[in-house]
Amino acid sequence: MIPDSSTEKINIFWFRRDLRLEDNTALNSALSSGLPVLPVFIFDTNILEELSSDDARVSFIHESLFSLNEALAKNGSNLLVKKGEPCKIWQELIQTFSINSVFINKDYEPYAHQRDDKVEKIMAEKGIRLLRCKDQVIFEENEVKKGDGTPYTVFTPYRNKWIQQFEKDKNGSASDLKTDMNGFFKCSFNFPSFHDVGFSKSSIRVKPYDLTAIKEYDKYRDFPADDKTSYLSPHLRFGTISIRQLVNIARPENFTFLSELVWREFFMQILFNYPNVVTESFKKKYDRIQWRNDEMEFRKWCAGETGYPMVDAGMRQLNETGYMHNRVRMVTASFLVKHLLIDWRWGEAYFAQKLLDYELSSNNGNWQWAAGTGCDAAPYFRVFNPETQMQKFDPEAVYVKRWVPEYDSFGYCSPIVEHSFARNRAISTYKSGLNF
Repeated sequence: MIPDSSTEKINIFWFRRDLRLEDNTALNSALSSGLPVLPVFIFDTNILEELSSDDARVSFIHESLFSLNEALAKNGSNLLVKKGEPCKIWQELIQTFSINSVFINKDYEPYAHQRDDKVEKIMAEKGIRLLRCKDQVIFEENEVKKGDGTPYTVFTPYRNKWIQQFEKDKNGSASDLKTDMNGFFKCSFNFPSFHDVGFSKSSIRVKPYDLTAIKEYDKYRDFPADDKTSYLSPHLRFGTISIRQLVNIARPENFTFLSELVWREFFMQILFNYPNVVTESFKKKYDRIQWRNDEMEFRKWCAGETGYPMVDAGMRQLNETGYMHNRVRMVTASFLVKHLLIDWRWGEAYFAQKLLDYELSSNNGNWQWAAGTGCDAAPYFRVFNPETQMQKFDPEAVYVKRWVPEYDSFGYCSPIVEHSFARNRAISTYKSGLNF
């Protein structure tokens, strides 16, 4: 039921990666505009077509939207959920509703930026404003820069400037605005099922986040067996919690966790200012590396069958749950690019398929860090020893045994490559490619 939608003037808030009602910058702006606000979400087929039919992230989005819709319905409103190509959907919405303005929170990834520019052009032709707000970051791509106005490409000085600027601006304070539920457009729409969206419910679940884990993050961050993870990353990725709330918790409680949040924004501004990193090495000379790209070895890495317990445990955890502990991510990534000399882009693409918290900027930045090809990256001659990493961070093999039950038995596979040989081969290959 849509009450006289063709004549009543409304504003629209477009949900994307900000799936919450509280502390939502663009939503608060829309609700303060004086016109009824229609909340809209679009399942973008340009994105969906690249995903499996039971992608766990789509399940999480659907569940989050259902919760939002339930909250809205209590006050006589609903969420309008559509599926299709965004430009075509907006052309339909313009024909259906009398729209004054559309409010969105900015998205900084290349595809999203191009999509929003196209939508803005369509709206401008009809005299509709697209109002973009800052929400998913504390500082945008051009707000933390060096003295000469150029972007930072080394993390530590970026972090120092970020913190200095944060303290000066108090920019991270959570919004005091509570959602005015009476400000929404009174309407009733059918909420689509998984089947309507063209997906089936995934068996992989996004876990609830644990804010108490922030306090001791630095104490447990390197030990996967302890399972002291906050599980915040997918929620931050899809905006079921705000970055401002997390910064305000982390700032007084745990500097290490705060630094991780700053790393996120560091990689986001790298992606925005250097979009070529999506397909190329940040350090151009590293594109000369001659990768082996053995497909059989890559498949074994993906399946967690390399014969290196910590690597295999990490990959199996990823495949079964969509999560992987941060320390183990470094070990598995280093193993692929250094031990097997497989192009970091292969690993990046596989993580993009599997990670519940997949975010282009962080995934790209961390893979290039591991490969030595990125800004402020680990040096090319740094090759993690997976066995030493296990001895340091999982000495009782608790984490390994959880995911590799055949570990320490005759049924476990032999190492795919010997460490010393692989290390020397990697260093030699890098030296050759870099002409050292």
